[in-house]
Amino acid sequence: MSLKEINSILFVCMGNICRSPSAEAVFRHKAQEYGLSLHIDSAGTIGSHAREKPDHRAQKAGLARGYSFDNIKARKVTVDDFEKFDLILAMDEHNVKELHKVAPPHLTGKIKLFLDFSDNFEENEVPDPYYGGAKGFQFVLDLVEDASDGLIKELV
Repeated sequence: MSLKEINSILFVCMGNICRSPSAEAVFRHKAQEYGLSLHIDSAGTIGSHAREKPDHRAQKAGLARGYSFDNIKARKVTVDDFEKFDLILAMDEHNVKELHKVAPPHLTGKIKLFLDFSDNFEENEVPDPYYGGAKGFQFVLDLVEDASDGLIKELV
């Protein structure tokens, strides 16, 4: 499938409370700015935070940059997600491996690293800011914004 044919994107990290909801909020905002009509969601490879709102530090950092976290709640990736979404973007290699464990073999091609779309950073993984300070959440946003811009360039 060509990136021009993408209609739905799932962002994935481990707990779905920091990185992937930030990616969902940022990408939803940017897609809307470009008039793209896409189904955008996020999930985690573990379900220990299911139904929780995103981490308050992620929300604070994102809200300061104008991103909305409305209606975002943590959930665990399901096998159905591999049918439902055209592109599944993991925040790091660990989550790529975890996704491969759950994905039907014929759908593993949908799994990519989100930062493969980044143009301005050398990092290939979005670091987990959970155990760090506010700077970590800002850096996550920097990476996610850049990768979102790169992905949008590929989609339009």
